[in-house]
Amino acid sequence: MLLMRGAWRTTWLLLAFMVVNFADKAVLGLAGPEIRADFGITRQEFGTAQSAFFALFSVAALGVSALTKRVRTTPLLLGLALLWSAAQLPMLWGAAGFGALVATRVLLGAAEGPASPVAMHHVHGWFPQRERALPTALLLVGAAAGVAVAAPALSWVITHWGWRWSFGAVGLVGLVWAAVWFLWGKEGPLAPSVGKEAEQAPQDSLTVPLRRILLSPTFLTASFGSFAAYWSMSATLTWAPDYMENVMGWNLHQASTMVGAGAVAHGAVLLVHGLLARRSALRGTPPRFPVGAGAGLLVTLSGCATALFGLSDSQVVKVPMMLGPMALAMVMLTVAATACSRIAPPVQRGTVLGVLTCVYALGGIVSPLVLGRLVDGAATVSAGYEHGWLLTAALLVAGGVLAAVFCRPERTAGQLGVPETPAALPAHQVTP
Repeated sequence: MLLMRGAWRTTWLLLAFMVVNFADKAVLGLAGPEIRADFGITRQEFGTAQSAFFALFSVAALGVSALTKRVRTTPLLLGLALLWSAAQLPMLWGAAGFGALVATRVLLGAAEGPASPVAMHHVHGWFPQRERALPTALLLVGAAAGVAVAAPALSWVITHWGWRWSFGAVGLVGLVWAAVWFLWGKEGPLAPSVGKEAEQAPQDSLTVPLRRILLSPTFLTASFGSFAAYWSMSATLTWAPDYMENVMGWNLHQASTMVGAGAVAHGAVLLVHGLLARRSALRGTPPRFPVGAGAGLLVTLSGCATALFGLSDSQVVKVPMMLGPMALAMVMLTVAATACSRIAPPVQRGTVLGVLTCVYALGGIVSPLVLGRLVDGAATVSAGYEHGWLLTAALLVAGGVLAAVFCRPERTAGQLGVPETPAALPAHQVTP
């Protein structure tokens, strides 16, 4: 019972961690029109500022994730939260200009890049393999919840206090989370040993050549599918407010509400998928489709919906697409994380999840720049956005088809000789 409480308490704390994490990401997109007007910059320059967030994002994700073999994840998560909170606060200074914005986004990205893989590695130390889908989905729900909460809240802050305080608000909330984690955060019973302890623990001695894991069909297709899904999410997070204001004719309040509603749809998709996966695991019944096939099909459908969203001139079509099938691509992030965790020995899990994040985060680096250039370079803003949404749709369809055909974690784990993580908690006791 105590283990069960600890497992879910940790999951809820890390859910809050991810909420703050994605509120940090959302603030620039929501404040974008005001920042561009204040600094007198183009959309392409604004896209550069957004992409600056990802300049060290992937490198930091890979580097800090590799540290999980030597350092416990509890202090790593605390350090990341403190660093990203501190990175937001300089923008409260009235003299902080465009250069300061870019510099703080680089620092923020370096702090937030490792957040997702380290958090997943930590929570997977509390749950056996078959029960990881739901807690993993909940962490990713934090991404959607972060946007859903941030969109209306930060819109209010921007309207009443100015765009600079939107940065200060999320920084202060991050410091509050760090204080709570300092008091309550701890390692799970399935967390692998680190440093010298790992050398003396037989259960943590199994390793597989990293290149075999990273070059497996499961890892490659999970990574590309996640890249496409993250590209879509980043493009929407960065440019949807501007698209709704300048193409659809909405005001800031309407646009932020729609962005928040879209994030709720993303969260609902992730939560339903996680609950269904958990139900199947507890019943011991195999899914109707292989994990990769089901996720790939949903990503493909999301790509088709994105194309329809970009091509249609009717808001009656655009709104349901954004609130419905376009959100299905998010399932790939859950499936990719659990699939890559399955094919990696526990001691290498953090590193493999870090590489996965490093790869799919490239979508966050490239998509704001590409869409910004497409819009600025097109004859009209509307035409530029249409090209951007169609490119996003093509990536989603390609990623979905490849995942559907080649992402097979159980088969890959068998080929690599990685056994399933044993259960530490009785299945009937682990309930949210």
